[in-house]
Parts: sequence; C-alpha cells; structure tokens
Amino acid sequence: MLNKIMLIGNLGADPQMDYTPSGKAVTKFRMAVSRRRRNRDTGEMDSETQWFSIVAWESLAETCQKYLHKGSKVYIEGRIGSRKYTDKDGIERTVWDVTATDMEMLEPRAASQGGESGSYGDEMSVDEVPF
Repeated sequence: MLNKIMLIGNLGADPQMDYTPSGKAVTKFRMAVSRRRRNRDTGEMDSETQWFSIVAWESLAETCQKYLHKGSKVYIEGRIGSRKYTDKDGIERTVWDVTATDMEMLEPRAASQGGESGSYGDEMSVDEVPF
C-alpha cells in the first residue's frame, strides 16, 4: 500500500511548535496550494486554492519552526490522513491532515530570513572570481 502526497505552496501563518508530554517536538502550520486553469466558458484564467493542515515531528518539526514563516514557499512530502470531530454546532466534520516526512524550502535563503530577495550571502562579483 502507498499513501503519499506531494505539495508545493505557501504558508498561511507562522508555524507553531509545541512538545508532547514525552518531549517530542511537533510543529503545525497551514499551507495554501493554488492552481491556475483556463475557464472553458469565458477563456479567462481562474485560480483555485486549497488549504492543507501540515504536521511535522521531531527534527523536521524543529527545522520547520526555525526556517519557515508566513508566506514561505515550500515543498512538502508526506502522508495524508483523516480525523473526525464534532464542531460547536454538533455537526460531525472530517479534517484531512498531512504528516510531513520531507520539506524543501523553495526560496532564496535571504528571502526566507527576511532579507532582500535576490540577495545571496555567498554571491561574488565578476571581479572577485578567482579564474
């Protein structure tokens, strides 16, 4: 059996990290995944956004907490699972969660740390190249 999901999108808020009673790190965040497609009737481009709840554990949880922030563009790979709950109005709802097994940041390091976009700390000018 295989349960695998791959997503590319942006964080809707800063990740929130906590620890279980046994001391395991767990980080949660919401991620928006958008796709564009042409509307057959109007010919115009439409955008559709879906939101996913992401949960990361242990060292991946700590990495997500340290490096990700609201708006970060990331690749998440993991498995998807559902859980049911009853809302405040007594209606039973189903929520789909993604348990992350891998994460890759898809923006320059400076941008992910709040620096200017396009500014890479290791960049050299043409005059500094040693050959």
